[in-house]
Amino acid sequence: MTSSDLRPAGPKVAGAPISWGVCEVPGWGFQLPAERVMAEMERLGLSATEFGPDGFLPDDPTARKVFLETYDLQAVGGFLPVVLHDPTHDPMAEVDAFIEVCLATGAGVVVLAAATGVDGYDARPVLDDIQWKTLLTNLDRLADRAAERDLLAVVHPHIGTLVETAEDVQRVVDGSHIGFCIDTGHLAAAGADPVAITLANLDRVKHVHLKDVDTAMSARVVAGELTFSDAVASGMWQVLGEGDVDIRAMIEALEGAGYDGWYVLEQDVMFKDGEPEGEGPIANVRASLDFVKAVLA
Repeated sequence: MTSSDLRPAGPKVAGAPISWGVCEVPGWGFQLPAERVMAEMERLGLSATEFGPDGFLPDDPTARKVFLETYDLQAVGGFLPVVLHDPTHDPMAEVDAFIEVCLATGAGVVVLAAATGVDGYDARPVLDDIQWKTLLTNLDRLADRAAERDLLAVVHPHIGTLVETAEDVQRVVDGSHIGFCIDTGHLAAAGADPVAITLANLDRVKHVHLKDVDTAMSARVVAGELTFSDAVASGMWQVLGEGDVDIRAMIEALEGAGYDGWYVLEQDVMFKDGEPEGEGPIANVRASLDFVKAVLA
């Protein structure tokens, strides 16, 4: 155990199971058990975590809350991919169910992704005007429903979803009032500038996923030369401060604007060959955490 395992991370920094390879995509790779992931978050001094995918934590909300408290972790909320663009599908029931889990566990954030309706993130359709109108209307309906329950719902631009690029983000800015989960890595991977988007929309940034990326590799994903999943398996996502995103500038911009939400550490990894050997993913999470703590200090 290193000295960084013993220092508290502070109240604004949270972990995410995806940094341990735990993902909602079928066939993603070896899934580490929740007991190991949460114990390693506790070792690092993290005070909170997002939920991870269905089935990772106990399904019963009370049991989930007790499980997290065993590791001195607060529930932040979590990532919820939902179909928002289909006029024949109402996503409200899915979101209501997630809201109930958040309320029961003390979590506060519903992180919405505009899912394509197909598993994985390797392809996405082009929407027509009616589908875009449906998506934007649903985003505001869901944001308003969460607010009625004293929760925050935000939209997460994400590779392989229907809100991915800078143009998609601008369309959401212009056509809705929902806040954003800015994911520095996914925006950069889609060819957008997360710092510029943040500076232009500081009042809409309510939640942050800090992720760094090898943009040369992500450009191959955008160009269709490499699938998203293969890129992840090949190390597209980097330790914070070691990739091509100016994470320091991002944090400094938000801190200067008085941002008081969460910084969630994410480095999506995939273990295709079984359980990782040696220390495993905690080493990279420790390095990312130390980088963020240094910037915040």
